[in-house]
Amino acid sequence: MTNLVVEISRYLIILLIAIYTYYNFRFFAVKDEAEQDLACRRQVVCLFMLHFLANLVIYANTESTVLIAFYVAQLAFFAAYIRLYRFFYRNVSRILVNNTCMLLCTGFVILTRLNPERAMRQFLIAAASAVATWIIPFIIDRVWQLVKFPLVYGLLGLVLLTAVWFAGNTSYGAQLALAVGGFSFQPSEFVKISFVFFAAAMFYRSVSFKNIVLTSVIAAAHVLVLVLSRDLGSALIYFVTYLVMLFVATSNWGYLGLGAVSAGVAARAAYSLFPHVRRRVLAWADPWSDVDDVGYQTAQSLFAIGTGGWFGMGLYRGMPEKIPVVDKDFVFAAVSEELGAIYALCLLFICLGCFLQFSMIAMKMQAMFYKLIAIGLGTVYITQVFLTVGGVIKFVPSTGVTLPFVSYGGSSILSTFILFGIIQGLYILKRGEEEEDEEE
Repeated sequence: MTNLVVEISRYLIILLIAIYTYYNFRFFAVKDEAEQDLACRRQVVCLFMLHFLANLVIYANTESTVLIAFYVAQLAFFAAYIRLYRFFYRNVSRILVNNTCMLLCTGFVILTRLNPERAMRQFLIAAASAVATWIIPFIIDRVWQLVKFPLVYGLLGLVLLTAVWFAGNTSYGAQLALAVGGFSFQPSEFVKISFVFFAAAMFYRSVSFKNIVLTSVIAAAHVLVLVLSRDLGSALIYFVTYLVMLFVATSNWGYLGLGAVSAGVAARAAYSLFPHVRRRVLAWADPWSDVDDVGYQTAQSLFAIGTGGWFGMGLYRGMPEKIPVVDKDFVFAAVSEELGAIYALCLLFICLGCFLQFSMIAMKMQAMFYKLIAIGLGTVYITQVFLTVGGVIKFVPSTGVTLPFVSYGGSSILSTFILFGIIQGLYILKRGEEEEDEEE
């Protein structure tokens, strides 16, 4: 009976995620608000049906009453999040709210399959983060003074990153987290947001050569401290984000070219200086030459993706636990193995839909400060997705960054809620301006 449930549900789950993804892009294809609302409502139906089927499979394999209660808690959370967000913020971007829930749903399902205790911990962090960040759109919509403190953003970020360099816990060759009162958090996840605010505020003030040099020095200091902490994945995200924001602010191709050359030089230096970087590059270039050591993680990831095929093995039918750090850096491989390549591709398209919404918001914003914030946060988000998935499929060397809302990690969850909250605030602000113009 369990095998029958797994077999039937895996095809239904793929069908539901495909329909959901279709409406993800249907939302952008239509201009009528009623049609957009209909697309979002149908997405919600697909979300809850998929969530039910996945948890039915989980129960069929575990027969755990605790996990039934966990499912009910998730169900209540998703329903409350979708309903209350729109209740408090009439002009909220429903597509971003839906996509947040679908990404979290996928994360909860795959983490429950891998480690129920970690899944429950992730859920509690996500619920607390959702509540804590609820006010962010309200602040963004009403507090223009955020543009006045560029050096505060820059210096605060440097202080936090430097603290990690001096006293951070080491994980897989990199200093990532600070421990405070029995809890650990990863400052680089939050500093990337203050970093975007810093660059946006500086470029809003002026794009003179003198100001660009000053901004670049402080930005380079962020990247340098991350390099010294051997957190090269975050360093790359910061670097790419700054380069994109600089280009958008100045429209100067020379800066873009100089940045590309600098990136090449820095990559070569990192390969020469850091042994764990060399290991990851070797694992990327030829994991099969030392499949029992250096290339083990990459090889197991590729085996998992290949074994899953288009339709996946089904939940609890694969062996994703053989991949080291599968719940963090390589969660995409676990999704591919058990839920299938079609599901994994749909997940990527949902992330792309989020980025598309970020970009559309950026294009509509008239104030350069807000435009740069949207561009910067969008670049942070899509670069992180690219690095995570690229490392899993051996397109780029593994960088140790998480897949937002899907991978296990409290700092990642909270920082992504903050990021999405800021974008929602910009969207609500713009919609409010458009309504005022229509009334006039």
